[in-house]
Amino acid sequence: MKRTMFLLATCGAAVATFFALAPFAGARPAAQTATTVRVTAKDFKFVLSRKSAPHGKVTFIVTNKGPAKHDFKIAGKKTPLLKKGQKKSIIVTLRKGKKYAYICTVPGHAALGMKGTFRAT
Repeated sequence: MKRTMFLLATCGAAVATFFALAPFAGARPAAQTATTVRVTAKDFKFVLSRKSAPHGKVTFIVTNKGPAKHDFKIAGKKTPLLKKGQKKSIIVTLRKGKKYAYICTVPGHAALGMKGTFRAT
């Protein structure tokens, strides 16, 4: 009787372990971490730390170092209007092989050069 109880307990533990680990059997590797792009706004131009990034989540950290207020818009998302010295970030999901226009939406700023194209690889 004791032997039967031991076998049942052992089998029960094995079955519980199997069902607990089964969801991980075909698990895919974790998604790549987001890429960070640093953007500096100044003197009516943007300076980006890179012109392209792997597709997926990309974090744009925007810092205004110029005297005028600026924002940064890409892929349908936009920072708030930033005063000199302020920093904000936005996270966008970019599709492979697509080009994305970025722009300062303050009237007249894009015409003065605050625009460009970013590529997802």
